[in-house]
Amino acid sequence: MTSRKPKRIGILTAGGDCPGLNAAIRGVGKTAIVEYGMEVIGFNAGYSGLIEKDYVELKESNLSGILTLGGTILGTSREKPYKFVKEGDNEKPELIKQNYHELGLDALVCIGGNGTMKTANKLANEGLNVIGIPKTIDNDVWGTDVTFGFDSALNIATEAIDRLHTTANSHQRVMIIEVMGHHAGWIALYAGMAGGGDIILLPELEYNIRSVCKKIEDRYESKKAYSIVVVAEGIAHPKESSAARHLAEAIQTYTGIETRETVLGYIQRGGSPTPMDRILATRYGAFAAECIAAGDFGTMVAMKNNGLITVPLEEISDKLRLVDKEHPLVLKARKMGVSFGDEFM
Repeated sequence: MTSRKPKRIGILTAGGDCPGLNAAIRGVGKTAIVEYGMEVIGFNAGYSGLIEKDYVELKESNLSGILTLGGTILGTSREKPYKFVKEGDNEKPELIKQNYHELGLDALVCIGGNGTMKTANKLANEGLNVIGIPKTIDNDVWGTDVTFGFDSALNIATEAIDRLHTTANSHQRVMIIEVMGHHAGWIALYAGMAGGGDIILLPELEYNIRSVCKKIEDRYESKKAYSIVVVAEGIAHPKESSAARHLAEAIQTYTGIETRETVLGYIQRGGSPTPMDRILATRYGAFAAECIAAGDFGTMVAMKNNGLITVPLEEISDKLRLVDKEHPLVLKARKMGVSFGDEFM
């Protein structure tokens, strides 16, 4: 009998960091090693590591103790190997293919958001065996019900809103809190509802400053001492100002009510992942290893109705999962008197 050479797989984390990346690396690596006897390597700094052949061997011992850690042990970058590629000038993609084959890889696991999945799809079209794992605090990857990183960011944003209630009440102010979300307002919507926001502004729903100010004035006249405005960073606002600063200045000018802003920024992406994100990232990672063993390539692992499936990378590329104006949570919020700033559009 001849022994078959074990499969060798590579893992990389690309794009912005978020809680749960290490849990996903651990899920892939431990399942691949323990269950399937595979060899595992990790590329440093996302696609840059694949281009520069910068990698580390990942043993089971390397994967112990990282479940609770934020960030990523492999590092990350926003390297986009296909950006600005012209015909006959595709050095980076060619280096990736060359290194993939020279390292004897049987599969590549790409953990990241929309940009990462777009690149993963292009690599799959080049003939590489690729599987994607969706992560992003914005929760906007098309094809899955949820990305890991979202729950952790949601918890941080909600806690921040909770803390602002006391100051807003004490000083009878309008408090604006800006959360992340350039194109998708999932954090603003969920944190706004969980934190008792009075006004929630999303990139997907066009707002009118008159509607925002009218809501605040109505609350003031109803003897409600303060208002909480939760806003996604991607709403329409002048480029020279943050969304929160723009709103604060406008509200104070038009209503005369003292208004203050808080911008959470990168705080939402840091720290230890929540238990939900640890579990989700682990499930995704372990399932990705199972897909490699089954030869299910050119796909992204996804969650649908709490079940794990794979979605072709081809279907995901250039799509975003956005908040719909008829989303059940939006409709419920409106019935409870929450304003989305569009009442007088």
